[in-house]
Amino acid sequence: MTYGMQPVGRADECVMVMDCGSTTTRAIAVDTEGNLVAGAGRPSSPSPQPGGAGDWRIWDLDEVWGKLCEASREVCQQVEADRIKGVTVVTFGADGAPLKKDGNLAYPIISWQCQRTKKLVKEIEEMVSPQEIYGITGYQVIGFNTLLKWLWLREHAPEVLEEGNLWLMMSGLLSHKLSGEMMIEPTAACTTMAMDAKRRDWSQKMLSLAGLDESFFPRWSQPGDVVGTVTKKASEETGLPAGIPVIAGGHDTQFAPFGSGAKPTDAILSTGTWEIAMLRTQNPQPLQLPYDEGLLVEADAKPGWWNPQVLMIASGVIEWVRRNFFAAEAEREDIHRLMIEEGSKAGVGAGGVMVLPCFVEGAGPARKYGTPGSIIGLNLTTTRGQVYRAVIEGLSYQLRQALDILCEATGFEPKGIRVVGGGGKNDLWNQTRADATRLPAAVAATKEATVLGAAAFAFKGAGIFSSAEDFIAGVDLGEDVFDPSQNAEFYRGGYEAYLRALEASWR
Repeated sequence: MTYGMQPVGRADECVMVMDCGSTTTRAIAVDTEGNLVAGAGRPSSPSPQPGGAGDWRIWDLDEVWGKLCEASREVCQQVEADRIKGVTVVTFGADGAPLKKDGNLAYPIISWQCQRTKKLVKEIEEMVSPQEIYGITGYQVIGFNTLLKWLWLREHAPEVLEEGNLWLMMSGLLSHKLSGEMMIEPTAACTTMAMDAKRRDWSQKMLSLAGLDESFFPRWSQPGDVVGTVTKKASEETGLPAGIPVIAGGHDTQFAPFGSGAKPTDAILSTGTWEIAMLRTQNPQPLQLPYDEGLLVEADAKPGWWNPQVLMIASGVIEWVRRNFFAAEAEREDIHRLMIEEGSKAGVGAGGVMVLPCFVEGAGPARKYGTPGSIIGLNLTTTRGQVYRAVIEGLSYQLRQALDILCEATGFEPKGIRVVGGGGKNDLWNQTRADATRLPAAVAATKEATVLGAAAFAFKGAGIFSSAEDFIAGVDLGEDVFDPSQNAEFYRGGYEAYLRALEASWR
């Protein structure tokens, strides 16, 4: 896999993937062999809402669009225009906004990082039990769910939910900027906590909680469907050729499994600030409904498939260690290499230090235990390298626990783990994952599984490949495999001690 300029004038065709993340907004051109031929990005973050409370956060759509346009123009200066045959958008879930008939926002896009809706969790759980909500939607009740935003708007700005306005998720809003057409698709809609997970369609019961019905939404599209074509205005703003198809993308998380190259026997780990341990399955309903264990079920990018998953904090904990234990060197370019070196020297078991990394309420094991992060076993000789190693081990135990939950809920027995994302760059962590789970961890050479998954559906929509699978089958993803080592036996006992510590903290 390459990332950078390819020889100008190559005949192979490309698609543009617009990847709008919470910290970086990017445009990336992908060719038919899966090469990332050019890319550009801009930092992104939510903004305070003018006139709102201090903890209100919104996405400025014009700002986000402007950054996407800048990145796209930069890419289009490196790739001949006639090579780009289609464009798609993937982005975070849960966030969206209503559009007026004239295409303007009826209310700003409330960010998932905004605090205003957290207090509504208790209110909605009094309307419908969390277990029933989970049974319908496959979703936990988390403070940033879209349904909570609708409840908040119904109370504080009811006019924006009136007839005539249509709600679009973030991917739909950006596709509308490209094409002038409105759509909603299941990978984003399932993050609203209002979609019937089994039917991939709206749940009238859930919508009615906010006084809404299906008329509040545009037509359904599936990933890979053609939404419209790039308008003349969008062409001038992005540098993309006018008239090329705009192809439905959606929630970024649901494209990573497809682009990961995972085998049917693999569990998939998408790892970064957060980790998501997931499966691809054609069973829309888990054998068990382990709501208390933090399981989610989201719609796969491919109709007829679903993604049971467990969401956990991950590299966010490592960054906490960097800021607090490596503060003097925190800004060094090689800081993570230094941390890994000291963690390796700390040895297996981290000198008796253990970390319970359940830092985020409502995510992963914290859903059941409600425990804050804990460091156990400190003494006067404990080093920062041991703390770092203990975090790596604790996060690996957390992964083992997530896989246990997935296996119990679905009956799936993974033969390996396919690791994608930035957290796969850490070989110490990868080896510890393999040892703690007693499964080989195959780390894809490319860390851009989401981009490749989105490109697969874009190529299908542009008519260049007959299916998304045909594109992925022809891409050499490469991998490094970490097999369980002799330390796996130690980690068997370490995992049991980890579970005991969790239980003790819960009580």
